[in-house]
Amino acid sequence: MSAQKISPLEQSMVDQGMLHVQDSIPSIWVELKYATTDNFTGVVLYDRMLNAYLHPLALQKLRKAQTILQKSHPGLSLLVYDAVRPLSIQQKMFDVVKGTPQQAYVANPSKTGLHNYGMAVDLTICDEKGFPLDMGTPFDYFGKAAAIRDEEGLVEDGLLTPKQVANRRLLRKVMTDAGFYVIQGEWWHFNAVTLENARKNYQVIE
Repeated sequence: MSAQKISPLEQSMVDQGMLHVQDSIPSIWVELKYATTDNFTGVVLYDRMLNAYLHPLALQKLRKAQTILQKSHPGLSLLVYDAVRPLSIQQKMFDVVKGTPQQAYVANPSKTGLHNYGMAVDLTICDEKGFPLDMGTPFDYFGKAAAIRDEEGLVEDGLLTPKQVANRRLLRKVMTDAGFYVIQGEWWHFNAVTLENARKNYQVIE
């Protein structure tokens, strides 16, 4: 861990075994969307968390993905939007959207998800100045254009361009080659293990 001062919440995550992403992978970019108002809720949710953390297993895979990307496409980098999400923040997020149409997109804290284990990462690819490649939709976009299940159809419908699909496929390739799993509804979300595996073998980050 660097000499940079971290919050009690971040220290708690370190004490629970989480690793600081940028300390471990200095070349990676991080922009925690929930530490800003630039997210689907429009409010700051990570007011006590400014750095990204992951479980060591997920971090090992992320480091491999960054290496694969930078070897095949020098000048490009992964850009992390979200990583571990402590259960306390999951509750805060759920409270913000409860009773709104957005509630359907946020997991109830009583049903843990892989972010709560530090085993999921939301990310994109950026250039050497940190500008993200065009993936067709913003992060946390709730519409069919965010899905990966029928990107050719989305191109035919005019919702995506071939270049946007190519950018997504590059992201998927480096992440899956590093051992991550995709999900069909969100181009930016990748899991290091299955949820069943996490619930059986790992601890939820409080």
